[in-house]
Amino acid sequence: MAGYQEALWAAVWDAPSKKHRRGGVYRPYVPDPLVGRSLVLGPQLARDVAKVEGKVQRLVAHPAIHGLEGFARFLLRSEALASSRIEGLQTSPQQVALAELAGQDDGVSKGFTATARLVANNVTAIRQAVTELVAVDAVSVDDIVALHRVLLPDERHHGLRGMQNWVGGGVWHPLDAEFVPPPPEYVQPLMDDLAAYVNGAQHAALVQAALAHAQFETIHPFTDGNGRVGRALIHTVLARRGLTRSAILPISLVLLTQSDAYVAGLTAYRYRGEASSPEAESGLARWLEVFLEATSTAVEQADTFADDLIELHEEWVERLQRFRISRNLRPAPRADSAVARLLGLLPAAPVVTARTVERLLRVTHPAARQALEELAGAGILAPKQLERNTTGYLARQVFDLLTLTERRLASTRWDTRESVPQRVVPARPQK
Repeated sequence: MAGYQEALWAAVWDAPSKKHRRGGVYRPYVPDPLVGRSLVLGPQLARDVAKVEGKVQRLVAHPAIHGLEGFARFLLRSEALASSRIEGLQTSPQQVALAELAGQDDGVSKGFTATARLVANNVTAIRQAVTELVAVDAVSVDDIVALHRVLLPDERHHGLRGMQNWVGGGVWHPLDAEFVPPPPEYVQPLMDDLAAYVNGAQHAALVQAALAHAQFETIHPFTDGNGRVGRALIHTVLARRGLTRSAILPISLVLLTQSDAYVAGLTAYRYRGEASSPEAESGLARWLEVFLEATSTAVEQADTFADDLIELHEEWVERLQRFRISRNLRPAPRADSAVARLLGLLPAAPVVTARTVERLLRVTHPAARQALEELAGAGILAPKQLERNTTGYLARQVFDLLTLTERRLASTRWDTRESVPQRVVPARPQK
């Protein structure tokens, strides 16, 4: 039976002040397991689930997803950049792309910060959530712990927590906390249950993703980094259920922009008493309403990003045609040529070298270099000396679009002309 417990916090006598030395009673919350939990959706909420799921399916059919190989990776990078910025990791899309490139090309080791490398790890981890965790027969608690390790490689405490943690309040005691997760002895069994729930199909995909995320945030199983892992789990569930195999929806960023509704929804989810009680059903319904609204908005924003990418790709095609005509070449390259294939990959790989193009396209070094020089000549790529013997080629318009996307997602009206961003975002790109 879910509810709040009472526990006693002993005073910490070496704390820096009387306020911090306080001891007293605090109330950790212990949720019910998810597996087997009854869930009755009202007629309107059931219709809303079906409606939003239909919107997701239509997004997956968007021409950008099939026509531009980089669309899903573009959304993934956008999610990882903004998610990391929320956690206090400030860096630029270009530096992150260079850090990613360094992991693929031994000739690149400069031009980015340690923070950029951490954010690049975030990109890798979210991709892992929707690839490796989708492919396994069953997600285990160890898989979730491994995801945490990838997301926070420098975290001192990997593995499930063995101590009490809390959200809000001070760092010395949980007496003033906004929320206190379950005591540590509950963490392992609750995480076992969460993994079992993720592996099943007890509820509709969107409902399952909503409950898995809320339950993870309620358990708060790690000493740090719970937010990043919890956001990645949304993608894991939706991809495992086959709803978003081709795209990453920025659901968690919408939830964080609408932070008041998000916190209120999570609070409502944490009912007391029997799972079948009116309070429990009302709380679950409130959380699902918040999650479904965020998903609907995320689909609309992703659809806008897809349109933006198609428009950018069409502009590139026109530039390339003008350049080729000026060189007395046929206006359009062959569809299977290196230059045409590379053009579609730029949203996913906005910084490349000849070596990475060789690997990505499985072409010879001369063919890779020729494609890069042709796109640079057309003004689509900008060459940049990365190392003494290594030249990188940057699609700067992709970085500008990433920045504008992040700014838009941080605005409560999804348009910075109508409402200013609600969190730290990069400056608007220069014209």
